[in-house]
Amino acid sequence: MPFNPVSLGALIQGSSFTLWHYRTTDSRAVVAAPGYFDAVAASLKPGDLMVVQTSDALALLPIRLGATLGTGVTLDGAIGPFNTVRSVTQGFSFTQAAAAVVRTIVLAPIAGAIIAGSSIPVSASVTGPITEVVFTLRDANDAILPPARIVAVVNGGASTSFSAPPVGTGYRIRVEDSTDPSIGVTSPSFSVGMDLELVLQESDARLLIEGGGALRR
Repeated sequence: MPFNPVSLGALIQGSSFTLWHYRTTDSRAVVAAPGYFDAVAASLKPGDLMVVQTSDALALLPIRLGATLGTGVTLDGAIGPFNTVRSVTQGFSFTQAAAAVVRTIVLAPIAGAIIAGSSIPVSASVTGPITEVVFTLRDANDAILPPARIVAVVNGGASTSFSAPPVGTGYRIRVEDSTDPSIGVTSPSFSVGMDLELVLQESDARLLIEGGGALRR
C-alpha cells in the first residue's frame, strides 16, 4: 500500500534531530524503496533516525538526503505488537562493538636478475587468519604467466618456486590471500637474462662460441 502520513509520528524532536516512528503493513523492502516517503520529504532531514515497524521486521533506519532510508539495523525479524511512549525528555542511545583483525602478507626479497632456465624461489610471511595464499608470476604488462601456485600457510609462512620465464624485463611476483585478493603484495620488477654458459664453452683451454667455433681476437 502507499505511504500513510497518519502512521508517521515524531518520538523525539530537537533543534536539529528527530527520531521518527512509522507503522505499516507494507514490507521493509517496500518502505525502503526510493520515493516511498516523498510526500513528507520536507520534514525528513538527513541524519534523522526512523523506527520502522513493517509486516516483516522492526528496524532502525537512518534518513539520507532526499528522504531515502539507509541500510540501518534490523532489531527484530519476527515482530509482535510494538508500543512507544512519546516524550520530549525521553533519552535514546545505542552502541556497537567492533574489533579489528590484522591480516598482512610480506613478500621476501627477490633477486634483481634471474638466469633463463633457472628456478625462482619465492616466500612470504603471513600475519592474521590467512590459511592459504596464491603466488603468481606476471610479465611487464601485469599478465599472469601460468601456472599460479596455491600454497597453504604453515607457521606464519608460505613458499614455492617458479621456472624462470623467457629472457626479458619487467617481471614481477605477486602473493595474495586466496579468499581476499585485495590483501596482497607485489615485488619490484626484475629481469631474466641469458645463461652465458650456453654461449661460451671451454675446450682445450680455448673459449668456444655458441656454434662451436673458437673465440678469436
